[in-house]
Amino acid sequence: MHLAILMTNTDESEFAQAHPKDGEKFAALIHSVRPNWSTEVFSVKDGIFPDKAARFDGLIITGSPASVRGGDAWIDRLLDLIRGAAARGQPMFGACFGHQAIALALGGEIGDNPHGWSMGLIRTEVVETPPWAGSLGRWFNQHGGHTEQVTKLPPGARVLTRADGCRVAGYAIGKTVYTTQNHPEITDEFSAALIAEYTPMVPAEVGDRARASLAGSADIAAYAGTIAGFFETAQIAPHD
Repeated sequence: MHLAILMTNTDESEFAQAHPKDGEKFAALIHSVRPNWSTEVFSVKDGIFPDKAARFDGLIITGSPASVRGGDAWIDRLLDLIRGAAARGQPMFGACFGHQAIALALGGEIGDNPHGWSMGLIRTEVVETPPWAGSLGRWFNQHGGHTEQVTKLPPGARVLTRADGCRVAGYAIGKTVYTTQNHPEITDEFSAALIAEYTPMVPAEVGDRARASLAGSADIAAYAGTIAGFFETAQIAPHD
């Protein structure tokens, strides 16, 4: 399996430079469950796109502090890429920004989180179990950090998971789109560092809740298995 990781994270702060980039994190996540798969990272936020996305067995679209509604040229180009992938039945997994970008590109809508910030370890309920996620269970924990969310699903999409204040925490379209609003690539250790970095920039109660959530732990391995299972079971159309 050869996957393209489309890196959308626009954070170039000193904090970001001190930690692995999202492309490396997602590659490590995939290799933790499928060590023989290959990945290729494209910094799409810098305008670096695959010359032929169709040559990959699937696409992973990462998270970002950028808004999918921002109107930047690279975002518009990414939305076009998503529509092309969907048209040829190419499997796509999206996390956070990626989750929202796929929804927006395919006819859904994005709005503000009515609760403001969602940050820290988020307990998530599985409301529908797709064939590739049978081992996930009814509940799992995943780190998150967002102020926007999917408010209207694209045609044909169905909700897979939900969380407090987030009705669409994950969705699927057929067997070729799988998403999460949260961050399967974020470890407990990185989340603690991220929360410490963001605490001065968010309301006090948001920081307090986020720090308290760190008493728990993310179900990283279990969710990584669902991503791998998704790509393995996706119905892949012939590549151009």
